[in-house]
Amino acid sequence: MLKFVKNHMDSISGIEIYPIISLLIFFGFFVGLFWWVFTAKKDYIDKVSNIPLDNQNQTEL
Repeated sequence: MLKFVKNHMDSISGIEIYPIISLLIFFGFFVGLFWWVFTAKKDYIDKVSNIPLDNQNQTEL
């Protein structure tokens, strides 16, 4: 099965750029995520981390 897919992909011109683009998108996303995590304000992190424990926002039905 892999042999068929590999031979079929070789016949498409310009396909060698797609793995490079996907690697750059993947790398860029995680670099951006790490940058956001390290630069996020402590107050925002504390506020968001307490959302599941905050029972005052839930309404009784």
